[in-house]
Amino acid sequence: MRDGRREKAERAGRLAETVAMIFLRLKGYRLLARRYKCPMGEVDLIMRKGGATAFIEVKMRNSIDAAIESVTASQARRISAAARSYMGRDQIAARQACRFDIVAISPYHWPQHIENAFYGDG
Repeated sequence: MRDGRREKAERAGRLAETVAMIFLRLKGYRLLARRYKCPMGEVDLIMRKGGATAFIEVKMRNSIDAAIESVTASQARRISAAARSYMGRDQIAARQACRFDIVAISPYHWPQHIENAFYGDG
């Protein structure tokens, strides 16, 4: 039973990431990476628009506020560490401005994109 809940949560997370990616593409963003993983952490979406690279955490909850509030300081540190790893591999990202965004997804609402939702450490 426990594995069934985990699989359901995994599917829901992938769906939320797909919705967020489509939403941001409609806003003019270009996808660079999806589910970027390194030993230090993971970033759901890495996208670029103009002169900025956005490292995006996607959260789906019952309300937009709950989704936004669910990004913990510990998660923000792991995302920041993964972003540093990515910038070491992508010279354009290393030279551009970067920011950390959240896309909050809730049933029956448009996704909400919060730019500069948190700051990277170090």
